[in-house]
Amino acid sequence: MTAGLKTIIYPVKDIARAKAVFSALLQTEPYADEAYYVGFKDAGQDVGLDPNGHSRGMTGPVPYWHVEDIRARLAALLEAGAELLQDVTDVGGGKLIASVKDADGNLIGITQDS
Repeated sequence: MTAGLKTIIYPVKDIARAKAVFSALLQTEPYADEAYYVGFKDAGQDVGLDPNGHSRGMTGPVPYWHVEDIRARLAALLEAGAELLQDVTDVGGGKLIASVKDADGNLIGITQDS
């Protein structure tokens, strides 16, 4: 089981412009504001802007499923035929992420909090 979809990451080309747009949409300032990532929290959701997303194969927003054991879930996805896009990576604070592509080209992200 998962804890559901609580995170969505948007690949962006102009992070300053995207930050302004999402600040207007969510009517809040980001909790994380770095050159490599801008993150917002709104209504229990984590909304991230990734200026490097396109170079990692992100073609649009990627939903991230929250799981208890990211390595086991990633192995299960790969065994089921998914293609690895990003292996398990610690993005800070003990938060782990990984992503795959399904047979139809849909991107699936998984994340595990520490």
